[in-house]
Amino acid sequence: MDAPSYRKLLTDGLWSNNVIFTQLLALCPLMAVTTTATNGLGMGLVTMVVLIASNVLVSMIRNWVPNSIRIPIFTLLIAALVTLVDQAMNAWLHDLHRVLGLFIALIVVNCAILGRAEAFAIKNRPLASAADGLGIGLGFTLALVIVGGCREVIGSGTLFAGASLLLGPHFKFMELTLLPGYRGFLLMMLPPGGFIMLGLILSAIRLGSTLRVKAAQPSRSEGQPGGCHV
Repeated sequence: MDAPSYRKLLTDGLWSNNVIFTQLLALCPLMAVTTTATNGLGMGLVTMVVLIASNVLVSMIRNWVPNSIRIPIFTLLIAALVTLVDQAMNAWLHDLHRVLGLFIALIVVNCAILGRAEAFAIKNRPLASAADGLGIGLGFTLALVIVGGCREVIGSGTLFAGASLLLGPHFKFMELTLLPGYRGFLLMMLPPGGFIMLGLILSAIRLGSTLRVKAAQPSRSEGQPGGCHV
């Protein structure tokens, strides 16, 4: 696979084949953890690590896995990776681990991970599978951060609250209070707020795509000869 194809894998996963905005998958963690942009970033990065590792491992063993039992084997492999990541976060990122909690373990049933193993990794080499996992993981992280950031700003008037817990004390500058004295909007911090925000973002994306297509189309009068028309 040549270099442009690797670049296409990254760009497709980032936007045109985005897990959330295009495929509408993995909505459970989206609604549950995106109360802040920091939580979305943390969940996205953890999922991306699992995606890349599972894609590479599935690609490496694809020629030895019997077709009849490949799904249980892939699920067991993903579960082992998630367990390792969960224990590592509990040891080194304990504060963030307490926030994300149960949803780290639920990465095992994230259909996007098993879906990429089935749709891509089992058919391609490890390097290409790693690029696919990176692209899909970045797109998933981007979606979580966008939804989480919008919900956080409207819900509490802050942005990237608790970023120092995830990235370290040197990133405390990211913790912004955009609306001082803001009393908050509780609905946006609850799961229904996630559905509302996702719907608004999807509507904006669809509207932007429609306007872009219309702008690219030539007007009906262009290219027509002059004269009277009946």
